[in-house]
Parts: sequence; structure tokens; C-alpha cells
Amino acid sequence: MTSTPIDPLDFLNNNSSGKTTGPEADLVQHLLYEIIRVKELIVYYESIPNNGGQLGASILTELVNEAYNSLVNYDMVLMKKYYDLLLNCD
Repeated sequence: MTSTPIDPLDFLNNNSSGKTTGPEADLVQHLLYEIIRVKELIVYYESIPNNGGQLGASILTELVNEAYNSLVNYDMVLMKKYYDLLLNCD
């Protein structure tokens, strides 16, 4: 039995509210996916023994917070900036 992966951003694909779609919506969705992915990285960095990943975790946390703020303010320039930054986090 295989389970279908649950998409945490499925509400973006079911656009019944009449909001605009297009490149802006794609950027929002991609940025949200990157925020989720990097939050999982933060958990990994925090689990490194002897606080070995604390610096990395704090840097990634700050990036995620700033990326989230760019979404809240719907600042397309900052959204693109933080998408590019989060995309390269590993």
C-alpha cells in the first residue's frame, strides 16, 4: 500500500477565491516550499551534538523569518531575493 504525499500548500493549487494567478502566485508557492524545506534543515542543524549546528540554525532561522516577512508584505523584490537565498541553503 503506497500513500499519496500530502502537499502542505495544496490550497494554492485550488484557487477558487478568484485571486490572481501567474508568475506572482508561482513565486509565492515556490518561496513557501523553500521556507518549509529550510525549516526542516533548521531542525537537522539543531540536532547536531554539542551545539555544533547552532550558528547554522540561527542563520537559517533569520533567513526564514525575513522570507516570511517578504510574503506578509507581498514585496516581490524581497520575495525573489529570499527565494534565491533559501534555494541555495543546504
